Formats: sequence, C-alpha cells, structure tokens
Amino acid sequence: MDKNPLVYEYSIGKRKPYDYDYGNRQGNQNAGCPFCDVAHLTNIYEKDGDKIWLKNKYPTLQDTDQTILIESSDHQGDISTYTREDNQELMKFGLKCFQKMNNSGRYESVLWYKNFGPKSDGSLTHPHMQIVGLYHKDGYHDIGPDNFKGFEVGRSGSVEMNLSAYPIQGYQEVNILTQDNTNLETWADLIQKGAQYMRSVLSHGVDSYNLFFYPINDGKGTCCKIIPRFYASPYFVGYKISQVDDSDTLKWEAERLKGFVNGGILH
Repeated sequence: MDKNPLVYEYSIGKRKPYDYDYGNRQGNQNAGCPFCDVAHLTNIYEKDGDKIWLKNKYPTLQDTDQTILIESSDHQGDISTYTREDNQELMKFGLKCFQKMNNSGRYESVLWYKNFGPKSDGSLTHPHMQIVGLYHKDGYHDIGPDNFKGFEVGRSGSVEMNLSAYPIQGYQEVNILTQDNTNLETWADLIQKGAQYMRSVLSHGVDSYNLFFYPINDGKGTCCKIIPRFYASPYFVGYKISQVDDSDTLKWEAERLKGFVNGGILH
C-alpha cells in the first residue's frame, strides 16, 4: 500500500505567480496573470478557440507530469457563468485532453481537477483546470465506487446526478456521472448547474469549490464530483474520517437541488 506523499518542490513553488491573498503563501504576487498573456505561453499541446492545454511552467510536484487547461480568455470567468454552449465545449475538450494522457500508458494514474476560490488551494483567479500524470502512484487508491453513490437528484439517459451518501471529505458532495461518456452536453449542463447551486444556494452560497473527475466503469465513463470548500473538519484533518449530513437532510438537499436544476434536463 503506497502511503508516500507527493513531494512539493519549494524552490519552484516560491517562484509561482499567484493572486489569491493567503497571507503566508510563498510566491510572486506581482507577476501579473500568465494566462492572460497568451502571446508568451509556451509548450502548448492543443488549442480549441480560447481554450488552451499546455505544460505547467511551474512543475512543483516530483515524479509527475503537470499540465494546465486554460478554460477561457475571460479572466473572471467560471463554469457557473459561462454560456451553456461554452461550458459544454469546455467539458468535451477537458475530457479529450484527460483521455489523451490517461490512455497514453505513460503514467500509473492521471488526475483531472479544478480549483475555484480562496479555500480551494488555487493560486490564480484566471479560470483553469489541471491534468496531472503520476508516474508511480495510484491517485485513486483510496477512492471507491461508493464515493459516487448517493441520494438521486435525477437521470437523463446514461447521465445521473446524486448527492453523495459516502463523501470523500464530507457533508454535501454532488456527483454527476456519465456511465459511458455519452450525453456529454447533458453531463456538462449538470456540472454547470451544480457549480451554480454551490455558489448561490448551498449554505447561502460558498466562495470556493473543487471539481474532481474520475474514470468509472473501467474507463468507459466519468464521474465529476463537486466539493464545496469550507474549513476542513478536525476529524478529516487529523484522522481522515469524513462526515456526512443525516439522511433526512440529504434527501431534503437532493430535492432542493433537483428543483434548482430542473428545466427539462432530468427525469
């Protein structure tokens, strides 16, 4: 069982640009936004409109291959504010880039995630995701099928949305699954609705969340998990024990989410 942590290269990290004010974060707060300066981006793998997939200029983690997916040219953009069509194209592009790395055979595992907001551990406001290849580590070792099950919000074809009964970190985690990587427009729509719900309704609106993407069904499908970010529970920080709301509260939250989402998307 691999319990070795990822090793952070401090000498590289202290040169990274950042614009969230964490007080004691080491880095360059006066560097400007590198993702707005498209003309000087290097090591670009693929472009689609203003979406750009490229090598991370500041690879802070040892034994990994870190890449960045710039979502938009809009510095203040977010999944919750994009047009429906732009978000659909973003999710298709992101899945394509992830699959290219995941199917390359170069890594033991590949992780795809997004930070948003000051509690998400993000460094730059400009909307982006990260796709990271781990050469010798299974990033999914502690993740199981139960983490993607929960109180159903609704279904449409092969796509399902639920509120997790077995969260990874705790409380309210929203799962959006495509069982076979089809119906991607609906999948993307529900991810967008989930992000909007986090930012405007859940706990009167949260300022930070993460998206995590997981291959499911032996790689035939994908689950997007949206995790609102609060200050972490000491049970999780000290003992890796997640917490979840009682079943009555989760059922109520699932119904509230369904009401927020519905507009002919779910059945």
